[in-house]
Amino acid sequence: MGLKAVLVWCIWLGLIQYSVGGRVRHYRFDVEYMMRKPDCLEHVVMGINGQFPGPTIRAEVGDTLHIALTNKLFTEGTVIHWHGIRQVGTPWADGTAAISQCAINPGETFHYRFIVDRPGTYFYHGHYGMQRSAGLYGSLIVDLPKGQNEPFHYDDEFNLLLSDLWHTSSHEQEVGLSSLPFKWIGEPQSLLINGRGQFNCSLAAKFINTTLPECQFRGGEECAPQILHVEPNKTYRIRISSTTSLASLNLAISNHKLIVVEADGNYVTPFVVDDMDIYSGESYSVLLRTDQDPKKNYWLSIGVRGRKPNTPQGLTILNYKTISASVFPTSPPPLTPLWNDFERSKAFTKKIIAKMGTPQPPKRSDRTIFLLNTQNRVAGFTKWAINNVSLTLPATPYLGSIKFKLNNAFDQTPPPVTFPQDYDIFNPPVNPNSTIGNGVYKFNLNEVVDVILQNANQLSGNGSEIHPWHLHGHDFWVLGYGEGKFKQGDEKKFNLTHAPLRNTAVIFPYGWTALRFKADNPGVWAFHCHIEPHLHMGMGVIFAEGVHKVGKIPREALNCGLVGKKLVENGHY
Repeated sequence: MGLKAVLVWCIWLGLIQYSVGGRVRHYRFDVEYMMRKPDCLEHVVMGINGQFPGPTIRAEVGDTLHIALTNKLFTEGTVIHWHGIRQVGTPWADGTAAISQCAINPGETFHYRFIVDRPGTYFYHGHYGMQRSAGLYGSLIVDLPKGQNEPFHYDDEFNLLLSDLWHTSSHEQEVGLSSLPFKWIGEPQSLLINGRGQFNCSLAAKFINTTLPECQFRGGEECAPQILHVEPNKTYRIRISSTTSLASLNLAISNHKLIVVEADGNYVTPFVVDDMDIYSGESYSVLLRTDQDPKKNYWLSIGVRGRKPNTPQGLTILNYKTISASVFPTSPPPLTPLWNDFERSKAFTKKIIAKMGTPQPPKRSDRTIFLLNTQNRVAGFTKWAINNVSLTLPATPYLGSIKFKLNNAFDQTPPPVTFPQDYDIFNPPVNPNSTIGNGVYKFNLNEVVDVILQNANQLSGNGSEIHPWHLHGHDFWVLGYGEGKFKQGDEKKFNLTHAPLRNTAVIFPYGWTALRFKADNPGVWAFHCHIEPHLHMGMGVIFAEGVHKVGKIPREALNCGLVGKKLVENGHY
């Protein structure tokens, strides 16, 4: 073969590699605190590159994202978790402090490099302390490669990132949660749509019974709503993600139906709703047909569900371009369903089933673990516990300590795989005392695992909360939901034919949720309640699988704790 032919061959190979492997997309993220008025009242928020929320990342399937993250917080560490991205082959890029990596110290830069291997609606957020509550989050959208089409038609799209906002700092919230006496964070002051909301006024003051004045925005005010501009008789895809720290939400658009087509990056069998519940950590795509009177505008509302709401609705406007966006709707915003109408919530959630062609769950599991969520006390402090163990993360990241067999870095005793069968989930715990721990559930590579999440009564009084649980590094099949305590025979009710694939699933009050996943992604992964204060108070567990198969971990991920010391001593750095 001549030189010219060799060059042509090499160029062709390079083109093939580029088309199959995708392109590398570079981002530089500077994480910092800043003064902003997201809900018309000035206070400190956490942002990226001077933006709140952080910049939207957009990529195509197969692309490699390279995000150079510089910590400009001065007094605290930080990390970012890429929520819904499985990090196949790059577990150190999952962005979980003390689990997949060391926290990024002030002034340091950490390079996240990973492949986005599936299309869908995702987001990113801080996973250190309660930095998500401080505002460290943004959207991450993965498109199909050019030339491939979604299994549904739409003319254009919008992206909605939903969040909640407090006027107390995340640091003050953390201190209150860790104090004696315990000080709860309270309900959020505002709900935000794409980082915008209104605290001291209402967009709909003239339509609803409120003491708040009507909002009067000056030019360019950052709390003014981002209006959705649409043309009549078109179909729009609305991508919706919830990065709330506490609030479960309900979303509705006046006079319009919504067709749900995607959940957590997976296609679902389309179904039509008037409104939809969205729990923290979930993402959806819905289709909206602009088939209403084009001489009117319409409200888009979000309101609190699952907790007695003390937070006003978040509002923006769907504007038909045939009239001015300044024309207000002629009727009140949609009413948010009653906060404790859980039957309605269950009915919506159970409509979510896999689209035909979605991989079905394995018919059997290799092992089952039961995780009981309880509110407890540890030395008088209020905590959340799983099987009576409240998670406290170690100083050395699990990924490094397991990879390099540092057996004294965390508790080597496996956590409990079940709870006492006589535990009464309908009443406060007889023994409210718990312990702290940082043990790990270890699975064999490719083992099929069932997880039964069991909800229970709170620490005192009568009540049981909603908990959305998120699994890192995997999607799981949601096999079913049940009332009361899971009992022998309930597994016969599992949905094994059209179980939806999700990365976040809700446990309803006094109920259980059954999940199945395959431990096929070498690494160490968090599994936890996505309500920020609940995780801070210990409501999570750690899964590890096939860590011996993990390749070389970048030096910058493991420069702390015992693993950093060991690698330096052995000359690896």
